[in-house]
Amino acid sequence: MTIRAKEEATALEAAGRVVARALAAMRAAVRPGLSTAELDAISAEVYRAEGARSAPRLVYDFPGTSCISVNDEVVHGVPGGRRLRAGDLLKLDVTAEKDGYMADAARTVSVGPPATVAANLAACVRIAFRRAVALVRPGVPVRSIGREIETVARRFGFSVVRELSGHGIGRTIHEPPAIPNFDDPVSRARLEEGMVIAIEPIVSAGSGDAVLGSDGWTVRTADGSFAAHYEQTLVVTASGPRLLTRA
Repeated sequence: MTIRAKEEATALEAAGRVVARALAAMRAAVRPGLSTAELDAISAEVYRAEGARSAPRLVYDFPGTSCISVNDEVVHGVPGGRRLRAGDLLKLDVTAEKDGYMADAARTVSVGPPATVAANLAACVRIAFRRAVALVRPGVPVRSIGREIETVARRFGFSVVRELSGHGIGRTIHEPPAIPNFDDPVSRARLEEGMVIAIEPIVSAGSGDAVLGSDGWTVRTADGSFAAHYEQTLVVTASGPRLLTRA
């Protein structure tokens, strides 16, 4: 969406704060032995306290409050009985709806001390996001964001997962424009003043090819390699990006 009124900006900021609080609470609870369902319940409790709802459940009937993906699971992992183990690489993807507006963010978290590849993956997506978001201004071609993300991934020796991309957001989860994590020659979109977008580098230690799991939700790397994900919702302004989901 593109913000047209102060009231819209205020509502989006409120949704962003809910997402940030849920992510912070979940990250603080991560430890070996905790189940992904127990971790999901933490985000649900934050939503109840804040008068918010799970956007994936509302929009897509997702069978959880938040998406929790482990190791080779890239995105959209379904919370359940799986218990975390030391060395797991965890992706927490939280999308909240509050008063009709939505915000979305994701973090990659290691369970215990990370192995080198896991630490590098987590660093890669953070740096890729930081480099990409520095470009955000009205008039900037969307494809330049993807170009920067893929450049960082390649420098780390990793691959972007091309099937997945950032997106516009606001009244629903996925709105135009799509924001690929590579320089997509087909893209003609440009950023606009007031546009609300989610930038989300998603990379893998392997080929970057992805497959849909048997549950119909979870996206995994095709080669079983670890993957990482970082995302924030922001508003495009003339003075630069305004982050709504800063935790």
